[in-house]
Order: sequence, then C-alpha cells, then structure tokens
Amino acid sequence: MLKQYLQLVKPKIIFGNLISVAGGFLLASKGNINYKLLIISLLGVSLVIASSCILNNVIDCDIDQKMDRTKNRILAKNVISIKKVVFYSFMLGIKGLFLLYFYVNFISTLLAMLGAGIYVVVYSLYMKRRSIHSTLIGSIAGATPPIIGYCAVTNKFDICALILTLIFSLWQVPHSYSIAILFLKDYKLVNIPVLPAIKGITTTKHHIIFYIVLFIFSIFMLTISGYASYRCLFVSSLVSLIWFIIALSGYKTDNNEVWARQLFIFSIFTITVISIMISID
Repeated sequence: MLKQYLQLVKPKIIFGNLISVAGGFLLASKGNINYKLLIISLLGVSLVIASSCILNNVIDCDIDQKMDRTKNRILAKNVISIKKVVFYSFMLGIKGLFLLYFYVNFISTLLAMLGAGIYVVVYSLYMKRRSIHSTLIGSIAGATPPIIGYCAVTNKFDICALILTLIFSLWQVPHSYSIAILFLKDYKLVNIPVLPAIKGITTTKHHIIFYIVLFIFSIFMLTISGYASYRCLFVSSLVSLIWFIIALSGYKTDNNEVWARQLFIFSIFTITVISIMISID
C-alpha cells in the first residue's frame, strides 16, 4: 500500500522539479548558502507538487483509463478510493504550505499556492479538455518551482525572478508539445485538444522552433542582466542549441514519434544542465 501511495505523487516529476528549486535557491544565495532553509524549501515544494499531482490524477482518472500510457496508474485501476486519495493530497499540500509559510517566507508560500492553483484548477480542471492553449497555461505553473527557490532567499520577486519565470515557462512549451506528438493517438482517443491534434504536427513543429528560440533568448537575458556568468551562458547556450538542432531535424524525419521522443529526452537534459549551471555559477 505504501508503494502505491508513493506512486501517486509521481516521484520522478518531483525530483525533476526539485533540481530547478535548488537552482533558483543557489543562484540567489550567491555562495552564502543557508542549508536549513534550502532543505525546508525543497521539502515544502515537494509536498505541494505531490499534492497537485495527486489531484491531477483524480481529475484525469476517467481519461487515464482509456490512454495506453496512463491506464496502469493507481487511480485508473481503482486500487485506492478517491476519498482517501483526496484526503492524502490535501494533507500533503497543507503540510507543504505550512513549512513554506512558517519557515521560509510569505512570497514563496504565495507562489506555491499560485502554481498549484493554476495547475490543478485552471489547467487540469478546466482548460486541458477545452482549449488548445492549455499548454501555455500549464507552463506558467511549471515555472514556479525555481522561482520559489529563488524567492526563498531574496524574499522578493525581482527582475531575475522574472527572467527565471520566462526561461522555465518557455522551456515547458516545446517539452509539452513533444509529449503531445509522442502520444498523439492517446490524446485523440480521449478528445484532448492538444496542438498537434487540432492544428497538425507540422504547425506544432513551427511552434516548437519558435519557443526554443525565445527560450535561448531568455537565457541570454540572465547573463546580460548580470545574474549569471558567461560560463553559464556558454554551457546553457550550447545544450540549448543542440536541442534547437534536434527540433529542426523534425522537418526531415520520416518517423515523428522517434523524433518527438528524442526531443522530449533532450529537453529534460537541457533544463537539468541549465539548473545545474545556475546552481554552481
């Protein structure tokens, strides 16, 4: 039973987000690291993300049962009752917000609530099944973890926080579109209006290129504004350029699924490298 409850919180997603939380935190720390604050921030954010992921699973339970990539999820298989899962989710979320409010600061708590609210209510509950623009809304929620880490140290939302928001939200869009192409049959089966299902794969490729270009530009902004070094810019730009080249290769591919998988995997590598670089900068 414990294993099933752990699967509900999507540990891989939490781990990936915690890397970005640490990146924002260490960037703001500038070498003067408060390790206690870092640990509490990571724990608080992880609990809020876990809570949001569970509620997302509850909302998507009916479509998860029909999609090949999600049909084995705990709730899709009716292993645990919805009431228990919702209670579990709220307990995790409350504990996470409690830690952030009493041991970090108010702005980090507010950002966590905003991110969770956008992801669960605006994206999962409303826009995912109704709008082609749901990915753009979801990208805002996905950008909050590194900002929470940054604001945990600075206790303010400044220009650097805004640039980090741009970097991580712009990254989310092509990352999500690659998933949409990869599992396009599933999305069509359950009538989720993702971009490739409504506008076609070629149009989606145009959007991927556009957002990666904006993403690379936002990385330059972090260095130009004086918040990151040229070493960070060089490494981050290099991996982003490779990601861009992979995206361009999509125009010549004969197998969109293989290409989308490559793009998806390298997108994770790209944002991980960038998070590490701003951490050690």
